[in-house]
Amino acid sequence: MKAPDHPVPSGDRRIGRLLIEALAALPGVTVDLACHLRSRDPSGDKAARFAALGARAADLLVRRYERDPARRPDLWFTYHLYYKAPDWIGPQVAAALGIPYVVAEASLSPKRTEGAFAANHAAVVAALRQAAVSLNLNPRDGGVLRRVLPGLCQVPLAPFVDLTPYRRAADARKAHRHHLAETLALPMDRPWLLAVGMMRAGDKEASFRLLAEALAPLADRPWRLLIVGDGPARPAVNAAFAPLADRVHWLGAWDETALPPLYAACDWLVWPAINEAIGMALLEAQAAGLPVVAGDAGAIPAIIRARETGLLAPVGDVVAFRAAVAEALDRPGAPLRVAALAATAAHHGLPAASARLATVLRDLGVR
Repeated sequence: MKAPDHPVPSGDRRIGRLLIEALAALPGVTVDLACHLRSRDPSGDKAARFAALGARAADLLVRRYERDPARRPDLWFTYHLYYKAPDWIGPQVAAALGIPYVVAEASLSPKRTEGAFAANHAAVVAALRQAAVSLNLNPRDGGVLRRVLPGLCQVPLAPFVDLTPYRRAADARKAHRHHLAETLALPMDRPWLLAVGMMRAGDKEASFRLLAEALAPLADRPWRLLIVGDGPARPAVNAAFAPLADRVHWLGAWDETALPPLYAACDWLVWPAINEAIGMALLEAQAAGLPVVAGDAGAIPAIIRARETGLLAPVGDVVAFRAAVAEALDRPGAPLRVAALAATAAHHGLPAASARLATVLRDLGVR
């Protein structure tokens, strides 16, 4: 996947950076980004090439560590390996150095045992057989991993963010709402819905299209929709919302550091989350006290407590999603806002993630 220092934003990059931050917060821990090789293989025809590149990179790294023992790692950590992006480097380096190999957000798709992705799938299975620990950010990955690799040590790690900027924004909600109302000429007495997502073909575009379809019959209700995001599918997304043009405010791409005040100012985040694995924007919204209407994909039910901090609908069901949005428009948001702040503070903050990672390292004898 993308390296944590890749210039293009994405959920993977965000989670990668947060994992580094959580590890680096531990006393005596230094995190080194070992390699920038991207092994994403969307069609499954590059396995041999990536295997060769990975072997070469692993050999270079092992030689570097042997020449400079001060840089020799005590543990190898790989984030997000699956059948389109195996880890061709980490297992070899860890084996050569005799150090623990740890993975986070690994997933298996048994149907890929045959076909174009068979070699990639086999590489993921081999890596997981070597793994000392698999950290699961998405609880739904655990069942498949357990069936295929019953001996794999799995440790849950709840998705997390640094809560500080979101808490600060939540405390200043009224000021942020007044500022946004003035900036965008938004009526203060109407619900503000928010959608945040990259505009690219595939699942993201499908989520935007479903959102537009769900909102169209609700045009007789008093709401405004703010959309944050950009990308190659922007024309298609614009076209999907054309019938709602007078209700939609296009904000373009925003840096993640600018989002907390926006989350805090709005009334509901609405996102169908088609094939979403984690849903970082949903977690960020909750951290700022923003209730969420979302599809119940991936780890989202572990982030959104249904009917307590938000509303969930079956993924891809436009009728159910529309009903959930309609309920949200009729529902007072204050109790859900308070519950969202409490839930994220208890389960999804950086300290909780660092504590879980500290336990893993200690159990492996690394700290």
